[in-house]
Amino acid sequence: MATPRLPMDLPLTTPALTGPPPATARDELRALLRLATPLAAANLLQMAVYAIDVIFVARLGAVALAAATLGVYLYSVVMWALTGLVGACAPVIAAELGARRHAVRQVRRSFRMAMWLSVLASMPFVLLLSQGERLLLLADQDPVVAAQAGHFLRILLLALIPAVASGAMRVTAAALGRAGWATAITALALAVNLAGNWLLVFGHFGFPALGLTGSAISSVITSVAMLLAYAAILTLDPKIRRYRLFGHWWRTEWSRFREIVRLGVPIALIFTLEGALFSAAGLLMGLIGVGEVGAHAIALQIAAIAFQIPFGVGQAATIRVGMAYGAGDLKWITRAGWVALGVGIGFMGLTASLLWLFPRLFISAYIDVDAPQNAQLVALALQYLVIAALFQLFDGAQTVAAGVLRGLQDTRMPMVIAAFGYWVVGFGTAIGLGFGVHWQGVGIWIGLAVGLAVVSALLVWRWSMRARLGLLPAPAG
Repeated sequence: MATPRLPMDLPLTTPALTGPPPATARDELRALLRLATPLAAANLLQMAVYAIDVIFVARLGAVALAAATLGVYLYSVVMWALTGLVGACAPVIAAELGARRHAVRQVRRSFRMAMWLSVLASMPFVLLLSQGERLLLLADQDPVVAAQAGHFLRILLLALIPAVASGAMRVTAAALGRAGWATAITALALAVNLAGNWLLVFGHFGFPALGLTGSAISSVITSVAMLLAYAAILTLDPKIRRYRLFGHWWRTEWSRFREIVRLGVPIALIFTLEGALFSAAGLLMGLIGVGEVGAHAIALQIAAIAFQIPFGVGQAATIRVGMAYGAGDLKWITRAGWVALGVGIGFMGLTASLLWLFPRLFISAYIDVDAPQNAQLVALALQYLVIAALFQLFDGAQTVAAGVLRGLQDTRMPMVIAAFGYWVVGFGTAIGLGFGVHWQGVGIWIGLAVGLAVVSALLVWRWSMRARLGLLPAPAG
């Protein structure tokens, strides 16, 4: 049965949400920050959700922690790639809002196909990762760890479709001007996951102590809770319900489906290429020594926390540039893109300065920097954080540049740039400096920084050459 029309559904355009294009860079900055701030906050809260799992599972022992780490790694690589795939509906929806032509109907169709895609694309990976134990044994992992990881992963896979669908709902809500819900719902997820782990891992209030299984069940409950929360928001929020997003959910729009896939597959591959690069760097560190692995993990975690801010700016930039793209407003496109790049790079310049000036302070959040047994770990982490200070600038530039290019619905060439920069230049330099020149961990981190520098430079160049490269729409009017 179709959802009944509401009185506010009668207009098929959405001037209330899009509004007039910003007249100045200051106006665009305000609009960008209104959108980026809750998205960045949600990204930071999502990291806290993952940290809770580690905190609880670590108390179960080394084998359980290793099993959970391997299982979550396989799951997260797939989940982030699929989230990038369905997230391609964001620039499509933003362009539809910018064009304002039958936007209600067009937005609903794009959302519907993104939700279809979240299910259809996830199912093959659910089948593949259900064989997690075999995959880990093929990778020569410890049989006991592989067995526990396989069991953990089979339960965790129940969270995959809800997590990917929630990602599609999140970017849709943000594109429709309600990004604040992402922060609220991720905070809810944090509370649910904390309660779930506390009740099920060790058993409290009469619940069974399920150990590693309990942590997996908690993650599933958290993903389902997020899915239901987003569904409620998209149905009930006064500014969103006019779109009747779940109306006619059975209808297919294969041309729209193919458009989202066309844009989304390169985004998914970019996420995979970048994530795999840092995982491979960790494996290279393992060839050097245990201390290098620990220092690498600490430095990378610090960098990852800071990265969530420009990542949120890049997500917002996709929507802002996408709306300007749909409107055919070339001045707005230029203004939105450069403002976003300025915010992202400027923030990372601040974090780079803080890392340069106070590296021990950041490391002390993870280990006791004054303990004699940690002296080698601290010394190595300090070296890596010096490089991470430069790393921050390039990382902020590349994620925002990728975001503004997604707003222009340009994803294929950025994927090629990412493959070349991360793996040919970055990984090649890491191996050459780390092992050929024997700079060890420092060489590997320089390789990561060089790879990010090349990717950021090429993406910013592509953005600056957008007119000559034919990336712009025909001017409106």
